Amino acid sequence: MFRTLILQRKTIINLAVNDFKRKYAGSYLGVFWAFAQPIITVLVYWFVFQVGFRTTSVGNTPFILWLATGLTPWFFYSDAVSNAMFSFLDYSYLVKKVVFQISILPVVKIVSSLLIHIVFILFIVVLYMAYGYPLSLYALQVVYYVFCTVALVTSLSYMLSSIVVFFRDLNQIIGIILQFTMWLTPIVWDIKIIPASFIFILKLNPLFYIVQGFRDAFIERVWFWQHGLMSVYFWLLVLAMFGLSVVCFKRLKPHFADAL
Repeated sequence: MFRTLILQRKTIINLAVNDFKRKYAGSYLGVFWAFAQPIITVLVYWFVFQVGFRTTSVGNTPFILWLATGLTPWFFYSDAVSNAMFSFLDYSYLVKKVVFQISILPVVKIVSSLLIHIVFILFIVVLYMAYGYPLSLYALQVVYYVFCTVALVTSLSYMLSSIVVFFRDLNQIIGIILQFTMWLTPIVWDIKIIPASFIFILKLNPLFYIVQGFRDAFIERVWFWQHGLMSVYFWLLVLAMFGLSVVCFKRLKPHFADAL
């Protein structure tokens, strides 16, 4: 499968760009809507917590910077999971073609979401500069954490996109799980308010590693290799989920054409 993805990289990029354009083809404002929703979400949370709850800063960092840094990987993760899950349904006309490598379709959706994520990261960089917080070399490791997010979503996408072909209610279930996952991940709240005995449980969530990694890159200035055990756990979990996901995909793949 890795070999197929490498050989088909040009096709993946072309389909991803077309998929990105197709989402907003019929609207007057076009791709503006791709960035409007995340930015408005950040502003809503900022208003609720900073204006409503009087949260002025987290440590020495303005709350808006701390919040936007945690929400950025979450936006990509939730959008990529939701889009990749419907990759076989959205491209059903390609799935029914015998000669087409349908294994690239979930990755096409992920790359399409990645295009928005890259622009949003640039927005965060501009936001930091506007607040007078210059970035350091530590910020370069955000590339690593973006790769971690892509790997995590990919490890889930083949299983979810295969099952939803036969069980359409999975969309609603995943939506509920995503809501729980967001609030169980220290994205809009500081982990320091949690008793130390519960932090270990929170760290079992792979998104904790990514969200904390973004804040390490922009705020805490900690290198990813300083979290050795967490890094090993994260990648072992991703590899295990990817193996299970691929097995599920290969088992269900012969029956896709009958269900679509």
